Amino acid sequence: MTDQTHTLEVVELVSGYGEVTVLDGVSLTLGAGRLTALIGANGAGKTTLLRSIAGSLRPRSGRVLLDGVDLSRLPAYARARRGLTLVPEGRRLFPSMTVLENLEMGAAALDGRGRRARKNLEGVFALFPRLQERIGQRAGTLSGGEQQMVALARGLMASPAVLLFDELSLGLSPTVTLDLAASLQKLKRAGQTMLLVEQNVHLALALADYAYVLSCGKIWMHGPSADIAGRDEIRRAFLGI
Repeated sequence: MTDQTHTLEVVELVSGYGEVTVLDGVSLTLGAGRLTALIGANGAGKTTLLRSIAGSLRPRSGRVLLDGVDLSRLPAYARARRGLTLVPEGRRLFPSMTVLENLEMGAAALDGRGRRARKNLEGVFALFPRLQERIGQRAGTLSGGEQQMVALARGLMASPAVLLFDELSLGLSPTVTLDLAASLQKLKRAGQTMLLVEQNVHLALALADYAYVLSCGKIWMHGPSADIAGRDEIRRAFLGI
C-alpha cells in the first residue's frame, strides 16, 4: 500500500491491435488521491486504454507519465515496479494456489519485499477480514466475490502508486458489489489514486470524484462525476433515464 498520493497523466495516446486503431489521441489526468471513473459503451476502448497505461499493450504513440516521469518506453513489469498496478477483468488468479500464495505474488516486484510485504498483508487483511479467514484456502474454491477481493488485495500488495480497475463488479451480486465499493471508498480516503473502468455506470459515477466518457476511441466528455451524471446525454445513453 502506498504512503503518499500520486498523479497519472495520459497524453495523446494512440493504440490498437494490428492495423486496427482503437484509441485515437486519448488524454486524461488522474488527480492525486482521487478516484476517477472511465465509462463508455462496449467496444469504446476502455480495456485497451488500461492495458496501454499498464504496458501490457504497447501504444503506437503518446505518453504515460507517473508523477511527471515518462514511463512510455518501459515494459509492463517495469511500470509495475514504478507503481502502476492493474486489477484485470476476470480476476486472473492462480486457482490452485492458496489465498496467501496469490497475495504473495502481488508483492513479487517490491524492493525489500519481506518487511513491506508483511506490512501490506496486514493492511489488506484489515480491509478484507474474510481473506484472513480463507488464508490457506485455494483461490479456485472461493466464491466470485471472495475471488474479486483477492484480486484487489493482490494489487494492493504491490504498494501501488496508481490502481487501475477493469470491471470491478462484473458477475457479482449487488451485496458483494456494495462491499467492494465500500472498500474503494476506504482506499480513496487513505489517499490512493485510482482509475475505475466499470459497466455499472451508476456505481462508477457514485464512487468517483471525476469521470471521463470514452466513445469510439476518443474522450467524448469529462468533468466532475456529479456533473457528468446530470448530463442529459449520459442519462439517456447509460442511466436509462
